[in-house]
Amino acid sequence: MMGIDIAIHRYTLTSAFGRGLAATRAGLMGGRSMLATHVLEDGFPCAIGRVPGIEDVVVPERLARYDCRNNRLAQLALETDGFGDAVAAVIREVGAGRVGVVIGTSTSGIATTEAAYRSAAFAKEGTLAADFPYRETHNVFSCADFVRRYLGAQGPALVVSTACSSSAKAFVAAARLVASRTCRAVIVGGVDSLCDTTLYGFHSLGLLSRGHPRPFSADRDGIGIGEAAGFALVGSPELFGARGGLHLVGAGESADAYHMTAPHPEALGAREAIAAALRDAAWGPGDVDYVHLHGTGTLHNDAAEDRGLARLGLATTPAGSTKGAVGHTLGAAGMCGVAFVGQGMDAGFMPGTANTLARDPAFHSDLLLAGRPGVIRRALVNTFGFGGSNCSLALEWRP
Repeated sequence: MMGIDIAIHRYTLTSAFGRGLAATRAGLMGGRSMLATHVLEDGFPCAIGRVPGIEDVVVPERLARYDCRNNRLAQLALETDGFGDAVAAVIREVGAGRVGVVIGTSTSGIATTEAAYRSAAFAKEGTLAADFPYRETHNVFSCADFVRRYLGAQGPALVVSTACSSSAKAFVAAARLVASRTCRAVIVGGVDSLCDTTLYGFHSLGLLSRGHPRPFSADRDGIGIGEAAGFALVGSPELFGARGGLHLVGAGESADAYHMTAPHPEALGAREAIAAALRDAAWGPGDVDYVHLHGTGTLHNDAAEDRGLARLGLATTPAGSTKGAVGHTLGAAGMCGVAFVGQGMDAGFMPGTANTLARDPAFHSDLLLAGRPGVIRRALVNTFGFGGSNCSLALEWRP
């Protein structure tokens, strides 16, 4: 894309930091890690970032078939920071048919299917019930369908599922819907919830940290899985007025397809995505004040990202990873990055890297071990997914 200028009118985030932007900002500025130890069935100790209170959410009766952990998590976020009210106001102004929904997720409601296979009914019958709500829970479109019905949006609705880059790419898809005038506004989201398929899947790949993740450290040994739901209401500056605040001004995508799970050793896809975001925003390396790293804490991903930043002239740009604080939220990681950077911009604060005590001496990046006061006007949010599906977003703060 060229010439993006998308206003992020309102946004919200619920993660292991807590519910809403106040909890998010407090967590970032406090430098706390909210990860808790979780032991797998084989005795392996890992770390997870759980959102409290999901079990107590009551899904509206009209949407009862959509009841699953993922959609409950989404509802928690939709009811926070006045987000639902902001959407309702825009729908009244432009019409429900001009408001779209784009969600990024990787897990969807798969935990519901896991529970069904473990149930007494399945053990007895050997099959799932005929009325099992697959379409409304496990189906990857479930969350977008739930959100549009919950909020009353009637424009185009779709889901992006490209692993860890899903919700960053959702922003790009939303920008295209606005630029083409298909939509006046779009509800962009990232929602991923904890489930055993994710935990045991990453464990089988040898990618879970034995303990807590330590992004960009020499002794890093893997990731910790977190869950999160975040939403942003975006549209053209004309719709939301010539206002300040957070804007998406560039994006870069790539698909190097080097390997199903490993990054390109020379960070080819990552470099292409970051470089494309810089070109799209018409920025040089010196224009970037902060980089929100993908920073998973795995051996090869962190090395590739550091190499990519160095080769693009961004080695001296302050950078931080938040995955040691809330975990890797997978399909919601891009949305988390946007919210974390937005809060940092608003507070005059550069988020640091929880759990990491020292940067890998082989790396070149200017890694912030602890957050610090600092003005962020322009920032990059990096997300790199399995299969080489990568996305980098360029964000700008306007007073």
